[in-house]
Amino acid sequence: MVKIIFYEEPNFQGRSYECNADSPDISTYLKRCNSIKVENGNWVLYEQPNYRGHQYFLRRGEYPNFQQWMGFDDTVRSCRLTPQHRGPFQLKIYEREDFRGQMMEFTEDCPNVYEQFRYHDIHSCHVLDGHWMFYEEPNYRGRQYYLRPGEYRRYTDWGAMNSRVGSFRRVQY
Repeated sequence: MVKIIFYEEPNFQGRSYECNADSPDISTYLKRCNSIKVENGNWVLYEQPNYRGHQYFLRRGEYPNFQQWMGFDDTVRSCRLTPQHRGPFQLKIYEREDFRGQMMEFTEDCPNVYEQFRYHDIHSCHVLDGHWMFYEEPNYRGRQYYLRPGEYRRYTDWGAMNSRVGSFRRVQY
């Protein structure tokens, strides 16, 4: 069974809240989140209710403080379980909005977008297969964005405040 446990204090102390499905608002259970145990499954955490704000992707493991999951602070207000996908992965990225400009297709992780695509910015993308995480900086660092299969005509469609994408990877199990 999938499960994630949120704790108000670092090192798995204080009040806790266990979750085994998507939760649009965990703030009714906890005031803050300073540590997390992911018992099973892959999860995307959001700093705002209803799956908005900064995003953090967590796999099975223990995260004794918010810096361990690259959190900016102790704010986690909603979470979503990512579906299992073991099939093919396919992603098309574009230099401009509405799928215009230079395009490149990927089926594997990309630790440095500029080295592969020659652009620092991605303005639109089409996720054909699989689930992906975009990162603002190379080598899977910085703000994270979870993308499901579908069309993203502009970077705001995946929740970003700017078009900067430094790296991306497949969400695998």
